Amino acid sequence: MSHTPSVLYVCVKNGGKSQMAAALMRQLAGDTVTVHSAGTRPGGAINEESRAALEEIGASVEGEYPKPLDRALLDSVDRVVVLGTEAVIEEPGSAPVEVWETDEPSLRGIEGAERMRLIRDDIRRRVDSQLEDLRRPQ
Repeated sequence: MSHTPSVLYVCVKNGGKSQMAAALMRQLAGDTVTVHSAGTRPGGAINEESRAALEEIGASVEGEYPKPLDRALLDSVDRVVVLGTEAVIEEPGSAPVEVWETDEPSLRGIEGAERMRLIRDDIRRRVDSQLEDLRRPQ
């Protein structure tokens, strides 16, 4: 029986970037990767601009909601990815942790739907590369 790789995406509110990464990985990998997302201080809802940007390319956060970081996941997944530098995992588990310093278009005055598309596309490139890596025999 082969091992199904797993990944946990983390941001602060778990309403935007980590949800986007999870949705994009689910879209690209299907059931070949187990995907989780969480927040260090989860908000109350999925960011609507993030949802819209994902739906434009056929990805979905249907059924998802902001979730707190689960200590057990930090020990059970193969990889943990922190999106952005604002979220900090105080007590990392046994899984390797990497930080993706994602593009932030608002620093260049880009807002709204255009901002979300740029963030989505940056995260998608990273997820695509990560998927290739996860598929390599260990």
